[in-house]
Amino acid sequence: MTQPLELRHSQVGPWPMNTYALFCPNTGQSVLFDPGADPDTLTEMLAGSRPIAILLTHTHGDHVGALEEMRQRLNVPIVAHANAQAKGFAIDQTLTDGDTFAVGDHALRVAYAPGHIDDQICFSIVGDHRVVVGDTIFAGGPGKTWSADGFRTTLQTLQSVVLPWPDDTVCYPGHGPHFRLGDIRAQVEAFVQKEHGEFFGDAEWGM
Repeated sequence: MTQPLELRHSQVGPWPMNTYALFCPNTGQSVLFDPGADPDTLTEMLAGSRPIAILLTHTHGDHVGALEEMRQRLNVPIVAHANAQAKGFAIDQTLTDGDTFAVGDHALRVAYAPGHIDDQICFSIVGDHRVVVGDTIFAGGPGKTWSADGFRTTLQTLQSVVLPWPDDTVCYPGHGPHFRLGDIRAQVEAFVQKEHGEFFGDAEWGM
């Protein structure tokens, strides 16, 4: 019988930032998400597994601070959205919306989720309720934006990518606690329907 992927989690760096690892009990394969800092902590997270890749939800500095160190330690490919290459990152494999990535006996499905940054992607575990969302969405609001266009793109991402997920989806964000989408759905729907003008920056659902 195929056992579900085990999700491991550590908070690293000064902000702090959530880094995750997914481990397949059947095969021993694992992947590391967003190596932001503290390489020794990240290495310990992968103990007892066979890492096959480093996956990036996006390339903001707090999510990639230990990327080169972990690339050298693990000697595995770095996998990210194609837009990360345009920013000068040495990406070994690119992913785009709808792609899948195998982890042992399981697969992750990619959803392109721009707004906070143009190379952001979410990773849903196929046949599971868990999604690693990066800085796409938090329990209290969406990821920060730096222009009105970026904020409008975030609204589109919430409407077309996030809200179609089922209520029992559990989102694992880049900062703060994980949360069940159904518990905040009404707030997100109301937020998306409001007129926000030329707003951008840090946002909360109730604004």
